Amino acid sequence: MSKVGKKPIVIPQGVTVQIKDNLVEVKGKEGTLMLPVLPHTQIELKDNQIIVTAAGEEKQSRANWGTMRALTQNAVNGVNSGFIKELEIQGVGYRATMEGSVLILNVGFTHPIKFPTPEGIKIAVEKNFIKISGANKNLVGQTAAKIRTIKKPEPYQGKGIRYKGEVVKLKAGKKVAGATAAAA
Repeated sequence: MSKVGKKPIVIPQGVTVQIKDNLVEVKGKEGTLMLPVLPHTQIELKDNQIIVTAAGEEKQSRANWGTMRALTQNAVNGVNSGFIKELEIQGVGYRATMEGSVLILNVGFTHPIKFPTPEGIKIAVEKNFIKISGANKNLVGQTAAKIRTIKKPEPYQGKGIRYKGEVVKLKAGKKVAGATAAAA
């Protein structure tokens, strides 16, 4: 039995859900999301709640049950309030700007990096923070990860793009390692 799958999803005010042809359509103030219904699962609407059930006792049906419920909950939360990921840029001379819908990153390369904004995502830049928001949780996280891979934080000085609140473990440099060996 799936602990996650058993819980019904309460539909908040301003969100409409329709189930048709193995698709779940969720509409809200942040946009519209279409979810395919995973195999071996069934979705029902009852009394302003979404109930996900497993359609069998196979291992795959139990696995898909909790996954489908979580995906549906994320879709409902996304169209109601949206999701936000924040990235932080650290380094001397490192900065980001927006030109229309293109994110321009100056992060230590010989040329600025241009990152086009995917459809359904909003990117805002404030000082050394990049705020990525949208209704689709998967797309928001994937966009944040792609921007981070442009210049990951390096382990000696910590310069690069990191998630807000991410702790980068710094390594000791050559000078520190040489000083301790000479003292011994």
